[in-house]
Amino acid sequence: MVDEDGLVGFVAGGGRLSAPDNVTPRYRAELMRLMAIFVDSEMAGASGFADCINLAPGLKERITATRMVFEKFNHARQVLKLMEEFGANTGQYVGAHPWSSRLDRSVNLGTRRMDGDMRLNVFHSPINGWVDAVVMNCLMGQATVVQLDELTRGSYQPLADALADILPVERQHAELGQQGLRVALDRGHDRTDAQASVNYWYPRVADTFGSSASDHFDRHRKYGLRQKGREELLARWQGIVDPVIEGFGLTVPALASRQPGS
Repeated sequence: MVDEDGLVGFVAGGGRLSAPDNVTPRYRAELMRLMAIFVDSEMAGASGFADCINLAPGLKERITATRMVFEKFNHARQVLKLMEEFGANTGQYVGAHPWSSRLDRSVNLGTRRMDGDMRLNVFHSPINGWVDAVVMNCLMGQATVVQLDELTRGSYQPLADALADILPVERQHAELGQQGLRVALDRGHDRTDAQASVNYWYPRVADTFGSSASDHFDRHRKYGLRQKGREELLARWQGIVDPVIEGFGLTVPALASRQPGS
């Protein structure tokens, strides 16, 4: 039986765990939560974007969008296989939630969680047209890159390896979102409408970095699953996307200050 103190000391020294038998129940709970958030977000993201394929302005864009949907479902499958090794019932997982369902566009969950469904809250928000889709993909795609890059250094080696394989593809998805927005603006799409999409998605994507008051970060750091906190990861994301937004001649929205835990 793996000892909790022994595991914490092992990962604190840079050790990597390689199999379900090597982890403690508490470590397992945090690891499974991280994997469920990733799988649920990929499932929901792919399902929502699938509805946008026919909104794409040309055949090339529709093929690109279709490939992205396929790749996101495949990423979910890769991590779901790791969850299966811990006893997750993957046969029932895909049908567990209506992945394409969305809340009303006026709803902003912030960092509050929806019961049972572990998707990031941004994937509860509906997409309103093709340009809205590429703006969301540009902003959320870069957030995914920042967060996955952090998780590739985690202490559970099989997950770190899987995410290292997934990361370049997700980086390409973010770049495709940026290209899609550039093409739309070059073709004369209304910049006021594009700015409205940026204003809508920017704070919602920022909220995917979580709350600074969350207990999960302390446990993740304790178990070596990640090291950087919300503020550092958020700042890194802003350092990437803010120049992109400004490069399109659009305005970076100001983020409202949050009270801890809000």
